[in-house]
Formats: sequence, structure tokens, C-alpha cells
Amino acid sequence: MMSSHNRGSAGQGKRKTQISFIIRDEIEKYNRSGVNAIQYDPELQRLYSAGRDSIIRIWDTQAKEDPYLFSMEHHFDWVNDIVLCREGRALISASSDTTIKVWNAHEGSCLATLRTHKDYVKCLAYAKEKEMVASAGLDRSIVYYDVASLVALTVNNNTTSISSVRETHSIYSLAMNPSGTVLVSGSTENALKVYDPRDCVTCLMKLKGHTDNVRALVVSKDGTQCLSGSSDGTIRLWSLGQQRCIATLRVHDDSVWALQANDTFTTVYSGGRDKRVWATDLRNPEHRTLVCEEKAPILKLELIQGDSETVSRPGVTDSIWVATTDSSFKNWSLDKIQNRMSGDYDNDTVKPVYTQPLKTVKGNPRIKQYHVLNDKCHILTRDTEDNVALWSVLNAQLVENLGKVNFEEEIKKRFKMVYVHHWFAVDLKLGLLTIHLDESDVFSAWVSAKELGFTPQSESVDTKFNLGQKLLEALFEHWPRGYWFMENQEGLLEKVDSPDFSVPDHTLIIIWLGQPSSHGSSDGESFNFYRFVCRDAGEMDQMNVPKHLNDWVPPWAAEVIIHKKTPKTIKLTFYLHPDPSTGIKPFKNEALSVPSDLMQVKKVIEHVYKFLRQGTENGHHSNQSANHEKEPQEFSSIAAEKVELLCNNQVLNANMDLRTVKHFFWKQSGDLVLHYRIIKR
Repeated sequence: MMSSHNRGSAGQGKRKTQISFIIRDEIEKYNRSGVNAIQYDPELQRLYSAGRDSIIRIWDTQAKEDPYLFSMEHHFDWVNDIVLCREGRALISASSDTTIKVWNAHEGSCLATLRTHKDYVKCLAYAKEKEMVASAGLDRSIVYYDVASLVALTVNNNTTSISSVRETHSIYSLAMNPSGTVLVSGSTENALKVYDPRDCVTCLMKLKGHTDNVRALVVSKDGTQCLSGSSDGTIRLWSLGQQRCIATLRVHDDSVWALQANDTFTTVYSGGRDKRVWATDLRNPEHRTLVCEEKAPILKLELIQGDSETVSRPGVTDSIWVATTDSSFKNWSLDKIQNRMSGDYDNDTVKPVYTQPLKTVKGNPRIKQYHVLNDKCHILTRDTEDNVALWSVLNAQLVENLGKVNFEEEIKKRFKMVYVHHWFAVDLKLGLLTIHLDESDVFSAWVSAKELGFTPQSESVDTKFNLGQKLLEALFEHWPRGYWFMENQEGLLEKVDSPDFSVPDHTLIIIWLGQPSSHGSSDGESFNFYRFVCRDAGEMDQMNVPKHLNDWVPPWAAEVIIHKKTPKTIKLTFYLHPDPSTGIKPFKNEALSVPSDLMQVKKVIEHVYKFLRQGTENGHHSNQSANHEKEPQEFSSIAAEKVELLCNNQVLNANMDLRTVKHFFWKQSGDLVLHYRIIKR
């Protein structure tokens, strides 16, 4: 076996650790949740979408059939914003996993990961002429980057000089003008702050007027004006020179989350919670038109201008891509929108100019509801199209698509009178199943090997499996330190022992060290994580040691994966009394303790039968003493015919375990109380 794991992994100390994994297909071609951001490359006519399922996807907007090209996967939480840089050759992404990532946009490879924030990174801003990017989020920091330095980073050279400024509130929006002379931030302070990125520190002004969080910003090319959209439902036009609001637009019935302006800064396109896209003339704000109405709240807009000077695209007309909380996103025409603007109608009766989009990039349904079955090995889910599916936690994969069946009825149909302790948590944030394993309860669940479909070596021995242990062994199956290896005839290492279960090789695993800070807190402790795909756990470095993983696997997991330490079973204390109907006087009122709450009722019945027989034989009332020695199986059958066990006056099934009795029959927090009585034939 390989050398022992360093139980005091570097930097871990006593901070809480957690292991998570995502159950998904190897290639998730289509969005499984909302789309937070979109960027368009006019040269290649490609669209980049940033998903709440953690994946950035690239689409061919000219494709007649399937527009999917490829995916960029390295985040494991919502991708909140993306910007294309260096004429579309590089892409920067910001995520709720607290990282900024730098990508080769044409190849889809991740060049570098920056951990410059301590909480969710919510927004990015880009100055095209200066090749400067800024990021901000819930840790209240604005960080500036030089794009040329970012794209020069590699996995081994992952540090770069940055500048940053600290604000007092969580930041939800950023915007810069192309020349990089003005940066504006919007926050939960309900105000805008204006900076000179060349100075990076000094706040030039604070603009007040909104009454709720500022969620969207656009700065004019010359840096003299700014548009802001807020959760208060208004859009405000600001003069940065005069340091005041010069117009307030009230075109939405709810929060405004997305803004785009044309190159001349004469028309603003807006969307938000009310699902509507409005075009408003900034020269005469009373003139506006309802472009379209979506079926879900709008998160982002991307304006495509057909008369762009940067590329020759004959026949391309103005349009706008609209991303929503739905997994699909659409492209809507803006043809002749300017000619249809009017101030002669109210929002309640107006009809959209367009009811059908030019294009739709369809997504897949997201999982919206789940139920963990009693066996604590399977999960039933229902998605946004009401499809019901059954999943295996131990195998990290889909078991069966059940179609559009009644979810509640399916739960009832699969109910079993068995209780297994909770040992994992489920998260649907990505629209997929994410399973979290925590040190505090991951080893709580023991089950009989028979229940998992394993044939026991003998009828008298019922092997018990710890579910958390078996799953960890499967997740780290490719980690050489967890298994014995021997050389085969070709001189190659072969694994001698294998786990009882296996998970797909593409399963994404995240090891957490510490916990994220409370969102928006100024003093939250930072946390670290290590992300890898199951099959990559066996990747070796030049010293023939698994890269990085040795320093990240927490001691509680290493104990069972490497050192094969058996987790402790859960002890159970109970009282055993004769039923009043038997007329037998109770023995001493002493609690009995068993090493595992998995003990079956029939074992207690055998115990009762044995001491009842002994009492009868001692009183010379039995003529069956010659049959005292019986085979275990035969003795158990005889005992079950003579004695029955009750809890709260309910007769118990002999094959039931005590933890199930306590959960379904005792239903109290105190020690379990059982009664026995002799069966009269």
C-alpha cells in the first residue's frame, strides 16, 4: 500500500471541511437553469452564455439546427457575469464560487483562476480601449486587472498585480466607459459611486436617488452620462459632470435588472422582474415601446447593432438577446422600433411589438423539487417540465426517467417501513442534484448488505455497510492512495481491491476547507476549495504522487478511504418489560444497551425466549430442555413462534430493526420501551 496520508493536511487546522459532488451527464449541452449573462462576438457571430448551472456555453448564432459548439467548465457555482476581451480572443468570468477565471475564448480552455474575492463575485466591467477589467461582489471590494497580464497567466504562474478599493456595501453592478476613464458601481446602499480607474482608489462622487439596490449600469462612451436600473422599479439618467439625476424613467412595474444602450446613448433597452423588454428614447423619455414580453424574469440583455463599424455583416439588422431565469434564451428583432415609440399609452394595456423571437436557444428543464426516499440511497426529483426521475446517490447517476407521473403518488408508492439516519444534504441551486457530505453526519447511516442487493456469505451473518464510507470509496476510486496496487505481467500497476460501488468517471467533486463568509460581511473568514473530476484523482505529478489531492482530502475521509477505518455504529439504549397481559413480574428496571441500532427485533425476541426458557427449566416445568441446543436459524424460528414484541401496543415485525421501531412506533425522544408477550396458539 502507498505511504500513509498526512492527517494534518497543510493549512486545514480545525476548520470545517465538506465534500460535495454533482450528479450530471458528462456533457451538458444545454442550460439547466437561468442564464445570468451573455456576450456576443460579432466577428465569429458566436454567443457566450453564463449559466446558473455553473457552465459557460458557446453558440453559433448562424446555425440552422443545433447551435451548440462547446462548453467551458471550471466553475462549480453560478456564473454571474462574463466579458469578452482582446477582440473576442479572451473571456473573463465571475462566479458565486468566489473566483475570477480567465479563458481562451476560441479554444475554451481555462488559463488561470484568480481568488481575489472572499464572497460571491457578482459583476464585471470592461474598458475596451484600455484592456482593463474590474470585478466586484458581496465582499464589498472592487478589483482592477490588466487584461494583458491576465491572459499571460498559466497554471504554474497564477499571480498578477492588482489594484482594489473597498466599499461599505455589497456591490451588484459595475460599468466602465471604453476608454477606462470612468467606473461606476451600484450597491445595496441604493446609490451609485463613481471612480477614476486610473486612480483606482478615490471615490469621485456618490449619486443618491434610488430607494433600493442598484442592479444594472451603463456608462456612455465619453463618460459624461450614466444609466442605472434599480430594484425600486426605476431607471435613472445621470449627468456625471453635474453630479445629479437628469431624468427618471418609470416604464417597469417591478425591479429593473438589465440595461443596454445604443452607441449614441439615445435609446435605452431595459428588462427585469416584470418580464418585459422596453425601448425608451432618452431624448424624450415619454416616448417608449414594448419590444417583447418573456415568460420569465429578465436577467441580462445583449444588444446587437446591425450597422456596427467594426465588422461587415450584410443583411444583419438590430436585435437584442434576452436571458432570463429560464434555461432558454431568445433573440428579438428591433427593426423599426424607433419609429413605433409613443407616449400615448399606459403599461397595462400596451401590446408588445413582437410576439415571436427571431431565434431561440433552447435549454433543458431544471430540477425544482426533490424527495429523499426512506432507504436514504435514492432521490425522486421533479423538473420544471414536471418530469419525475429516480436517482441513485451511491452511484451518482440517474436510475430511471419516470416521465410525467404524479410526484406525490410516486413518493407514496416507493415508501418503505424502514428508517435510515440522514447522512447527506441535497442542493438544487444549479438545477442539478448536488450532494453535500459533512463530517458531522456522513457516517451516520448503516444498512444491511442484503438491502443493497449483496448476497451474504452465510445466512447466519448479515454484513452491514456504512453508506458514507461506501460512497467515499467510490468517489475516490481512482486515487492511488486509497487502494492496493500490484504489477501485472506488462509491468503496469493494477488495482487489486475495488469499491463495492462506482460513480461515473466524469463526476465533479469539490472539497471545501472552511465555509463562505456571511454574504456582505466585512470580516467573514475566507474559505478554500479544491475542484476535480473523479477520473483525475489518479493524475500523477513528476514525483509520482497524486497532484494536490493529498493536501486536500480531510482526515475524516482519509481514515476510511486510505486507512480503512470502520466508522462507529450508533448505540441504542432501550427498556424491555413483560406485557401486562402475561402476568409476569418485571425484572429490574435496567436499561439494555446494544452496540448498533441496526439490531433486528428478532434478536430481542430470541433474547426474551432464551431467558423465559431458562426460567421455565429452572422451575422444572419444561420437558423441552433436551432441545436446548438448536441451530441459530432454527432457534430464531422457534422463538418467533413463541414470543412477540410490542411498542406502544403495536406488534412488531421480527425483521424490523430497532432504529425503525424507534422512529415509526416509539416516536419519542427518550429511550425506547419494548414489551414482550407469549403467543398463545
